[in-house]
Amino acid sequence: MLSELHRQIANYLVGKECDVYPAPFHVVLNLESYEKEEESKDVFEPDITIVCDPNKLDDAGCKGSPDMVIEIISPSSAKRDKIEKINKYEQAGVKEYWIVEPQEKIISVFKLQESGSYGRPELYTDEHEVKVSIFDDFIIQLNKVFQYNQRKVKGNRNP
Repeated sequence: MLSELHRQIANYLVGKECDVYPAPFHVVLNLESYEKEEESKDVFEPDITIVCDPNKLDDAGCKGSPDMVIEIISPSSAKRDKIEKINKYEQAGVKEYWIVEPQEKIISVFKLQESGSYGRPELYTDEHEVKVSIFDDFIIQLNKVFQYNQRKVKGNRNP
């Protein structure tokens, strides 16, 4: 699933100013409120990160708000992804935040509104295509994303 999402995004971004980074990729939010990066408690490693401002990049990852973040949740990360991270990403000004739920085949898309907060999420399933709002003409094929996940599950013969 992560590989297929990353593949679709990376293919779209060829020749464009933005870049996509799969985990592990270090994101430090709200640096301006801390004297040193080490003091920041807003450090995350999203599953997929899109950054369009090269000035935010260094050898460790992204310092400041990325343009888009995708988190693929597991039972152990659901609470953190759906409560803590969404609030931090919203406060930091991440323009688009996706929560992918592989078992349910559901994606929740949160878009930053002019008010500075995320509006009601748009919900999609494996039957949908999703337009990525930070780009004018990019659509992700969810049937391919979830189909890839199904092949992996079916191919796994370990109980």
